[in-house]
Amino acid sequence: ASSAGTNNDAENPLSAEMIEWADIIFVMEKTHRTKLQTRYRTALKNKRLICLDIPDNYTFMEPALVQLLEKKVPGYL
Repeated sequence: ASSAGTNNDAENPLSAEMIEWADIIFVMEKTHRTKLQTRYRTALKNKRLICLDIPDNYTFMEPALVQLLEKKVPGYL
């Protein structure tokens, strides 16, 4: 697993190479999905892109976020 941001100023910004590497791509919000579909349309071909509908207002590894991810992600794996 790897984590990346959709903004250019993200600590680890998403790249086409990262998308190519991924089997499944999870985003937290619909706006993230839209950004990916706009910027990386070609790279996303044949990739599973899943929106978890979680507001992106949590800090890294915040316990409440971890709980939400543990609840929502396993159904897609």
